[in-house]
Amino acid sequence: MSYSSLMSIIKELLFLLPPALVSLFLYINLIKWIKRKKPNLPPGGLGWPFLGETFSYLKPHLATSMGQFMEQHISRYGKIYRSSLFGEPTIVSADAGLNRFILQNEGRYFECSYPKSISGILGKWSMLVLVGEMHREMRMISLNFMSNARLRSYLLPEVERHAWLVLKSWKENSAFSAQEEAKKFTFNLMAKNIMSMNPGEPETEKLRREYITFMKGVVSAPLNFPGTPYWKALKSRSTILKVIELRMNERFQKMSKGQERIEEDDLLGWALKQSSLSKEQILDLLLSLLFAGHETSSMALALAIFFLEGCPKAVQELQEEHLQIACRKGLKGESGLNWEDYKQMDFTQCVINETLRLGNVVKFVHRKVLHDFRYKGYDIPCGWKILPVFAAVHLDSSLYDDPHHFNPWRWQRSSLCETATNNFMPYGGGPRLCAGSELAKLEMAVFLHHLVLNFRWELAEPDQAFAYPFVDFSKGLPIKVHKIT
Repeated sequence: MSYSSLMSIIKELLFLLPPALVSLFLYINLIKWIKRKKPNLPPGGLGWPFLGETFSYLKPHLATSMGQFMEQHISRYGKIYRSSLFGEPTIVSADAGLNRFILQNEGRYFECSYPKSISGILGKWSMLVLVGEMHREMRMISLNFMSNARLRSYLLPEVERHAWLVLKSWKENSAFSAQEEAKKFTFNLMAKNIMSMNPGEPETEKLRREYITFMKGVVSAPLNFPGTPYWKALKSRSTILKVIELRMNERFQKMSKGQERIEEDDLLGWALKQSSLSKEQILDLLLSLLFAGHETSSMALALAIFFLEGCPKAVQELQEEHLQIACRKGLKGESGLNWEDYKQMDFTQCVINETLRLGNVVKFVHRKVLHDFRYKGYDIPCGWKILPVFAAVHLDSSLYDDPHHFNPWRWQRSSLCETATNNFMPYGGGPRLCAGSELAKLEMAVFLHHLVLNFRWELAEPDQAFAYPFVDFSKGLPIKVHKIT
């Protein structure tokens, strides 16, 4: 090869080298950019196309467990994992810290996001599905109605009266459903305080029967075909709203005649005073509070009866506490519980807390991510659904000793640790903390007061509470009672 030919080849190589180096540089940096931009999502899988893993997630399981699906996924992926649930890509959280973060940052990083079928049956103005300013306004009406002042002066006597109406109808040695009795107690109480409907009256009983059909549809598959539970529930919703609307029109007539103070102590009266609310908004508000105030409270009370039946030591301590209260009242010549009596029910509150922790009436809530954020190294994308699962935290052995065991003494001040209280979220938290949480605890405490002082009880046949995900006793919790003389 001649010298001139060699130089020509070298020149060509020199000409080609810079573009090659540039290309190599760009390629390396492109790979780095792709890796940097690719989100580090929590581990997990999406399951079947369209269906995802929803049916596996909702598979019935014991209410005192988190279910096989959660156990397997936590074991495989950890306490934060991704899935496809309810037709959307979803982050599932069994992490106590992340759950608190979700509840405390409502409206900033997260927004309530229930399936459309829920708003279809509860109504678009239901507090459960509302967000933003409208939710705050509706919630404030509820909070004012169930304020501490009203709990003390008005609602406590009403709770005690309705508890007695149920308990005095119990017959010895005949089996009956404790779950249905608890539902009767809470429904009649809410019907009275929402619309001044008296227990036992034909209109109240008709409404209660319609409400049972309505509830079956709320917790069923959203299949709107004739004959399905969802279809029947929509018809019951229409019937219930007609009853409420009739009461509302009667109230308008009384107000027009200058009798506006009649029955003003019920929620309907309070709502009518809010000039900013439309008739449709008031109807949905009352229906959603009837749903929230009846279903969760009655199931929590049924669970307490179930857990206590299996824990005689707790029943004995409850009896001692309430006997002391009754004796003090007897010495003073007082009848009927007052707020000071309620505040002395320390062990009763321990029983209530443990029932809510172990029974998990509300297993999880639906939220949507509003902004991208990172948590423990994971990228949580905007637009995804995120489910904080309270049951998984309440049954976490790293937070609660022997978590599947009913142990109300764990809530006593001497043994209570900050970890337990910080991660206890039976009524949610943050801006969407259940407005009726204090009323619910009052209902349970008053009912248990009269129950343990007047009856011993036993299961008429074995039964268990299952999560569907709504909690329900498969046989209705059949019990037999014996009066205490």
